[in-house]
Amino acid sequence: MTRLRAPGGCPWDREQTFDTIKPYTLEEAYEVLEAIDNRDWPELTGELGDLLLQVLFYSEMAREAGHFSVDDVLDRLANKLVDRHPHVFGDLKADTSAEVLRNWEELKAREKAKRQTSVEETARRTDDADTRPLQTAQGPGHPADDPQSVLAGVSSKIPALMEAYKLSSRAARVGFDWPEIEGLFEKLAEETAELRAELELREELRAAPVGGRPGSGIAGSGKPQVSPELHARLEDEVGDLFFVLVNIARFLSLDPESALRKTNRKFKRRFQWIEERLAAGGRAPQQASLEELETLWQESKKQEKQP
Repeated sequence: MTRLRAPGGCPWDREQTFDTIKPYTLEEAYEVLEAIDNRDWPELTGELGDLLLQVLFYSEMAREAGHFSVDDVLDRLANKLVDRHPHVFGDLKADTSAEVLRNWEELKAREKAKRQTSVEETARRTDDADTRPLQTAQGPGHPADDPQSVLAGVSSKIPALMEAYKLSSRAARVGFDWPEIEGLFEKLAEETAELRAELELREELRAAPVGGRPGSGIAGSGKPQVSPELHARLEDEVGDLFFVLVNIARFLSLDPESALRKTNRKFKRRFQWIEERLAAGGRAPQQASLEELETLWQESKKQEKQP
């Protein structure tokens, strides 16, 4: 990486910045997940290398700017592994994974409080610390996380399903959780009823073409126009539904992001099977009736179940 970024190195690599590399980091992380889901170990070898390249890229750019080097990154990681595992490298006792997680969260909270204290002391030493508000990583106009909150540190930049999973997991660790899964199913029914009530009470949706061909109705390209107020209410209700579903996944020790990815691939596989069958007869999906598409969909499901 040093050679690639040096004068006479690669023009593309030399032009990159922290911001231009960010999209690649996210892409490479998802490609790692896909290789794991497919149990494609040769592919995973390459994808892990690509993900590691992101770390090296950021570290080299930071070294050039005088911030830190890859050695600092690895040193900090090694220290964190030792500090966060006192039951292995120290005298603390932890016999179960639950005890390990509890200790981990307590240590993280102490570290955050210590960092916050250090930042505040640094701000007080500046000449205008009493008149300029402390800026956070979230930027101006965004409230800073309370470092003492059990939810502190959950990034709002990660996928929403993952964020919901992390937020609800943090809350569950301090006892804010359903005692059994049946309560979650009751909550799911409650949220579904609230969404249906919104749909039934709105004249503008009752008069809109909801059923019929794919592409019509709320979910398709021919969706009716609704007021901003109704749009916000529907968005809120659908969001509540997603959050309950994420909690059901968490309660069952399932990763909602992974579960949805697998369903996406399943849908893609089945729909493309339908397209192939129609193409064999010289037709496209939009030339078939909804009943025919549904029949082909059921056939595609049967095909997958055959040995």
